[in-house]
Amino acid sequence: MKLVVVSAGLSVPSSTRLLADRLAAAVDRHAPVDIEVIELRELAVEIAHNFTNGFPGKGLAAAQDAVAGADGLVVVTPVFSASYSGLFKSFFDVLDKEALVGKPVLIGATGGTGRHSLVLEHALRPLFAYLRAVVVPTGVYAASEDWGAEGLAERIERAAGELAALMPLAPRGVGETVVPFAEQLAALQR
Repeated sequence: MKLVVVSAGLSVPSSTRLLADRLAAAVDRHAPVDIEVIELRELAVEIAHNFTNGFPGKGLAAAQDAVAGADGLVVVTPVFSASYSGLFKSFFDVLDKEALVGKPVLIGATGGTGRHSLVLEHALRPLFAYLRAVVVPTGVYAASEDWGAEGLAERIERAAGELAALMPLAPRGVGETVVPFAEQLAALQR
């Protein structure tokens, strides 16, 4: 199975990328996966050009294909102004409108304070619901004080297990028949 990780961290090193890597490693522990990481900061110019000329550059086209062909996604963004970053949103704006239909997605975010933790429920979950992805129940938010603190590792493992359970049921490309979510959940309970 193929797991694609989309990280919208801007700095190097990045707490956003650190969370993305921990989530991907946890998914791999639950079900072995091939992991491909997409660093959006490396695609920023191509994303902007796609908006102005309507054509993806080589790197952006490869990222779009990777997302469309993935069995599951881990998506992580830093919090800016109480929401996802503009770069994060722009990447999902330039995807094919059918690319995420039925695709299992684990959402994550990082921020300087725990006060922004509701970004998962008020910004990310609605975005991916609109894109008709299947968002796993547990999202993972990591504030600065969460690194090394009790609870983060457990949330990562729970979310990763949920994603790993859904990945075998994912459509494998744009336009493939999507099994309704209720049928997917019933299949997991068998």
